[in-house]
Amino acid sequence: MKLINREVINELLKRAATAPRRRANFNLHPGPEDPVQRLLVAAKADTYFRPHLHETKWECALVIQGAFDLLIFDDTGVITEKVRLGKLSAALGFEIPARTWHGWVPVGDDGVFFEVKQGPYDPVSGTTFAPWAPPEGDAAVAAFLARLRSAGIGERMAS
Repeated sequence: MKLINREVINELLKRAATAPRRRANFNLHPGPEDPVQRLLVAAKADTYFRPHLHETKWECALVIQGAFDLLIFDDTGVITEKVRLGKLSAALGFEIPARTWHGWVPVGDDGVFFEVKQGPYDPVSGTTFAPWAPPEGDAAVAAFLARLRSAGIGERMAS
């Protein structure tokens, strides 16, 4: 049995604080070949979840600590929905269908969410990153992330 308890979450947050990407995950599924991927993700406020989509797979997530903004985009990078999830919010989670451009923006430090998505995990073809969003590590990421934080529905986020 794998328990999701305060000890696991605290350890995950410690790992996120020292990770280059400023986030860390704890997989509950046995391996990348599992047909249902289940994981906890801890994120610091300055992490960057590059907008992306999954060509053939749905995704579901539930915020269990802190808060995040979930952004949904059209194919050109226009924000079509922006929803606050988690602490002090009306919504705690979501499920989105395949081919939905989306991104997460942490609201403060020490956010944690539980994610479920169809497997198996395929790092090559499983995720399509938005061509209008800078790749992780790019010099434009900090400015793009700041724009995501303040942007509203209808704004185009092309980098």
